[in-house]
Amino acid sequence: MRVSPETVTLKPGEYVWEPERAPEGPLLIVASVTEQVAYVYRNGIRIARSSVSTGRPGHPTPTGVFTILEKEVHHTSTIYKGAEMPYMERVTWGGIALHAGDLPGYPDSHGCVRLPLEFSKLLFGVTMKGATVIIADQHSAPAETVHPGLFFTQNGEESEPIAAGKFEWDPDKSPSGPVSMIVSSADKTAYIYRNGVEIGRAGVANPQLVLPLNDRVFTALNGLDAEGHLRWVEVTSAGKEGSNQSLFSAAQKSGVPSEFLGKARGVIASGATIIFTDKPVDPTTQSHTGFQILVAQKDKPSRTTD
Repeated sequence: MRVSPETVTLKPGEYVWEPERAPEGPLLIVASVTEQVAYVYRNGIRIARSSVSTGRPGHPTPTGVFTILEKEVHHTSTIYKGAEMPYMERVTWGGIALHAGDLPGYPDSHGCVRLPLEFSKLLFGVTMKGATVIIADQHSAPAETVHPGLFFTQNGEESEPIAAGKFEWDPDKSPSGPVSMIVSSADKTAYIYRNGVEIGRAGVANPQLVLPLNDRVFTALNGLDAEGHLRWVEVTSAGKEGSNQSLFSAAQKSGVPSEFLGKARGVIASGATIIFTDKPVDPTTQSHTGFQILVAQKDKPSRTTD
């Protein structure tokens, strides 16, 4: 049931939908496991929220930053006795997705995020592959900032650190698509991904200068500020206070080659997301408990969903 925007507490199956508040711009979806509520932001403005049902005990919904990998209006589970999952939006190849389903008022799925049927249909109509999805225990409402920051990503293969001061750049590997950048102090390397494919990396001489991290996600908005810079919106995964550190000034202090930064600026546009992290960009570290670094994989594994 669609309810008034003034409704404070949503009952199971209720949702608010106000797309007219922000007719265009990058989309960001935040699902709070503790609240059992999903929030949708477009160009930094909240346009919707909905009751949800996340993973039951024994089948927890993973928390982390993801991207929408695949969309299907009519999807049938391959592992749960042919269960129907309308308006499926996959966020991991391992089986986690947003989709319409039963909402009993408590966590009851096998790990997916269930949504009301009508809400999932509306959401499906405004999302695109590559849109950012945050699944978190807590979150902060987006705050506009000029300091781009965190975004979690991986390329599906073990990453080898590169020597400080050197860089690789091959944008032709992926000519178009959403861009993400990660600066890993563990790897002493900065990575650029476009549409989930690594197109560049550079050595980082002093990665400790970009800590602490605190799982913050920044997305570039439409339009520029008065000084001609991209506008950014920040959402934290656990209600922590934002960072005041500029991406490029921090990257320059950390020793990322200036030529590499210039190339990075050339591909970062509206909808781009960026991270400084102390975690390695290595898939063997991605399945530990806590906030996960799971965003994109090069190769498509078996099709299994909740």
